[in-house]
Amino acid sequence: MVSAALTEDARSRASRVRLLVTDCDGVLTDGSVYYSARGEELKRFLMRDGMGVDRLRRLAGIETAIVTGERSAALCRRAAKLAIRDVVLGADDKAASLEELAERYGLRLEELGYLGDDVNDLGAIERVGFASCPSDAMAEVAAAVHYVCMLPGGRGAFREVAELLIEARTGSS
Repeated sequence: MVSAALTEDARSRASRVRLLVTDCDGVLTDGSVYYSARGEELKRFLMRDGMGVDRLRRLAGIETAIVTGERSAALCRRAAKLAIRDVVLGADDKAASLEELAERYGLRLEELGYLGDDVNDLGAIERVGFASCPSDAMAEVAAAVHYVCMLPGGRGAFREVAELLIEARTGSS
């Protein structure tokens, strides 16, 4: 259903993805940061997106990695719970991080997918085989990707892309 909005080119690109790399803030979260009275940083993650990580791995053999410009203990805890092995924190150059991940996994950049929402993601978006963004991404990002989600960041955009990739790789969701 979701993939019906895909062009044939985007569907073909999605079928080749073997590693989905995602930004955190604005994609896995709604971009908000909460601070407690003790100064603790809190983030809200959608459980359905977590199921998307698991389904990608189990049903399509696609791993997930996170590349973010932030340094977040909350993100590290979430990634550990989801058994995401590769989390790049404080990434000033996300494109360079993608190249390192591709090398680590023995993949070509065309076999990477990327999900980002802001202008600091554009370098990564331009290098991967399949790029996507949440519905509430910055206009420059939406204009540069192969697929714009129907759902916003932190509200199911990651799961939407996960299901799309599963369908593209396996023919079913």
